[in-house]
Amino acid sequence: MSVSTGLEPETRIRVMIVDDHPIMRFGIAAIVDAQPDMAVVGQAGTVAEAVKMFRRYVPDLVLMDLRLPDGSGVDAIRWICTEWPNARIVVLTTYEGDEDIHQALNAGARGYLIKGMSHNVLLQALRRVHEGHRYLPPVITETLSSHPANSHLTQRELDVLRLMLAGRSNREIAEDLSIKEATVKTHVSVILTRLNVSDRTQAVVEGLKRGLIHL
Repeated sequence: MSVSTGLEPETRIRVMIVDDHPIMRFGIAAIVDAQPDMAVVGQAGTVAEAVKMFRRYVPDLVLMDLRLPDGSGVDAIRWICTEWPNARIVVLTTYEGDEDIHQALNAGARGYLIKGMSHNVLLQALRRVHEGHRYLPPVITETLSSHPANSHLTQRELDVLRLMLAGRSNREIAEDLSIKEATVKTHVSVILTRLNVSDRTQAVVEGLKRGLIHL
């Protein structure tokens, strides 16, 4: 849905929307297109489509979901920013764990929003990022500051935690990762310490909460 504003198309902020739910995309597009200074130039539903469409349109801004059918939106952000380091991407997702936020920002996102925030926050974020700033609402900055740096897990520890989520025993994890069972026990111990929990179940719950692992 576009609105006649009198502004030439090339003077508007050109926005691309990436979300695997068509209704969500269309709803966001309606909000964006209703603004006199913005216009949606493309919509994508997968990581592959997002990268291909960015190459085609090179939009001023991208609204990126993190959960896509062929991978993570973080992968799309990373690939886009590798080719276009100045790409301006705002994450719009249901994920609010600190690890999700860290990964998205480290990949190159310049803003991070949670679905359910008001459309005024969305539009403010788009305009601020387009001006060259970062946009992190208070709830996001609070999440980031609530976990100390030493609470992050290594890639191997994340692998172990994912297998814990799958219900694998230490022996099975050792077989899956081709490591010794004693090494797995060490990893589990470190995971419990870094997540400040006392058992495997609590570790999985905390991992899901923080976005370290996903169902």
